[in-house]
Amino acid sequence: MALFDKAWAKRTGGAFVLRIEDTDQARLVEGSEQQIHDTLDWLGLAPDEGPLQGGDFGPYKQSERLDTYRPFVDQLIADGHAYHCWCSAERLKQMREQQQAEKRDVVGYDRLCLGKTKEERAQLPGFQETPVVRMLVPDDVELTFDDLINGETHAPRPDDQVILKTDGFPTYHLAVVVDDHLMGITHVVRGQEWISSTPKHMLLYKWLGLPMPRFAHMPLLRNTDKSKISKRKNPAARLTWFREQGYLPEALLNFLMLLGYPPVREGEEVQTFDEFVAAFDWSKINPAGPIFDLDKLNWLNGAWIRQMSAEELAARIEAFWAEQGEPTLDERGRQLLVGATPLIQERLTLLGEAKEKLAFLFAADADISAPDEVVAKLKDDAADVLDAALAVLEGLEPFDADTIQAALRAKLVDDLGIKPKFAFAPVRVGITGSNVSPPLFESMELLGHDSSIRRLKAFRATL
Repeated sequence: MALFDKAWAKRTGGAFVLRIEDTDQARLVEGSEQQIHDTLDWLGLAPDEGPLQGGDFGPYKQSERLDTYRPFVDQLIADGHAYHCWCSAERLKQMREQQQAEKRDVVGYDRLCLGKTKEERAQLPGFQETPVVRMLVPDDVELTFDDLINGETHAPRPDDQVILKTDGFPTYHLAVVVDDHLMGITHVVRGQEWISSTPKHMLLYKWLGLPMPRFAHMPLLRNTDKSKISKRKNPAARLTWFREQGYLPEALLNFLMLLGYPPVREGEEVQTFDEFVAAFDWSKINPAGPIFDLDKLNWLNGAWIRQMSAEELAARIEAFWAEQGEPTLDERGRQLLVGATPLIQERLTLLGEAKEKLAFLFAADADISAPDEVVAKLKDDAADVLDAALAVLEGLEPFDADTIQAALRAKLVDDLGIKPKFAFAPVRVGITGSNVSPPLFESMELLGHDSSIRRLKAFRATL
């Protein structure tokens, strides 16, 4: 929603507004509002107006606007469009259960309180002292509206929606209509699950004499099995998960742009937000629920990683490590990371993979050891190979990748006749502690002569 809101606001010279709709106090989760601010900032989608940015139409938290809503409620009651309801939660629950048992075609509030005074209603069962306020939905309520994405859209008939709760807080339905009007909102973008609520909102705009905004109901994202994404079951439904895994915000934005929307350039899926904004049009959105395919996102993330300079990617990796609580790199460590980044850039999908791939470079020489299963894969002549390698490496100058490779190839492959696959394997295990690593000779150059020799001698002593 934020991506498409921001794109449309930029496309038209408007403002993207963030409003915290916290009228349902029972569902508040500590830290969730800050998470909204943090993730929007991370993605480059910070609002133009909001609780942190301010603006001419604040406050931007509904819980701080309670005095704003009451006059509109009073107006609806005075005009006969709303009424008090004293039905208890227990009575409403029994009513719903009875309607379901009778399999009624039309379900909803039965208007027991309509037209009654408090005293009259108190004489009937299921009474509570503090009432709610409900809309009085007419029989001829308009159920069809023009949607920017779905075209002519038909919604089910609503029942008498509660618009003011017993705690004095408005429900979502009243609050958004009032706030959208007072804040000058022209376009309301939300998920398709809100289509059923749109007739209620249209009624409120009409009753209150307010201009109607345009509605755009976005398709809901689906899992690869076509099921709806669940926030409880799917960690990818939580934006912070992507940051924790090491996705780039540019790649995630790029991926979201392609969900239900064609690429800006046909056949080219890597695109920037500015390119998306320049070509944005509501009519291009596919109303069918797009598939949230993590494999596609991984491919895009790798593509963005590979088009970065080594310096920029190294800075991203370092920042990611800092977010994960890793110790701050000193100047030598930073130079080592910049030098090592090109060795893994082509093989990197997520920033989170860099630590494991580069751990051997940042480890102390004494901490490098090969697991038994790794050593077991080496040929029986591994000790002889290491002796020969050490003989040519100890006095080798200059100690750079090309010189190291030439010296080891001449001794192990040409002189000893060992195939390269097997000739360099013991050296790789001695240097990295693994039989899979970034390019070996470049890694040795980064480690330097003394560190490389210490590691090879220590490994040789274990064979």
